[in-house]
Amino acid sequence: MVPLDSTLQGREEPFEHVRSYLHEHEFTLGGNWDYEHGSFDRYLDEGHKVWLRIPFEVTSGVLDGDTDSTDAFVRIGTPFVLKHVYNEGLDHEAQARTYGALMDQFQEPLDKDGTVEDKWVDRAATLLREIERGCTTP
Repeated sequence: MVPLDSTLQGREEPFEHVRSYLHEHEFTLGGNWDYEHGSFDRYLDEGHKVWLRIPFEVTSGVLDGDTDSTDAFVRIGTPFVLKHVYNEGLDHEAQARTYGALMDQFQEPLDKDGTVEDKWVDRAATLLREIERGCTTP
C-alpha cells in the first residue's frame, strides 16, 4: 500500500456528491463499506489487481449502500494505491463442493498488500490530480 498526498483528504461532503463525481471517473463503492466508513475504488490495470482507493468515514446521516437517496456526509481520508496478488491458473488440489461453491466463488489474494511498482503509483497520482482539478467545491 502506498499512500498519496491529496487535496481531497479531510474534505467533508455529501455522500451523493462524492459518489456521483467519482462514478464519472469509473470509481465504485468498495465492497468493504459499512454504515460508518468505506472506500471508492478504481482499478488501474486490466487484471484488476492494482487499485486506487479513496477511503471515507461517515460524519453524519445514514449511509445505506450505493443509493441515490441518502443524507450521509462523509470525510475523505488519505487515498492510496494497493495491489492484490492472486494465484494464477487452476487449483489442482481443489475439491468440488456444492454448498461451498455458492459461498466461496472467489479466491482470497495471496497477498492483499503486494509491492506496488512505481508505474502504478505514478498512474494513480496522475488520476488523483485529474480528480482534484475537477472537484470544484472548497
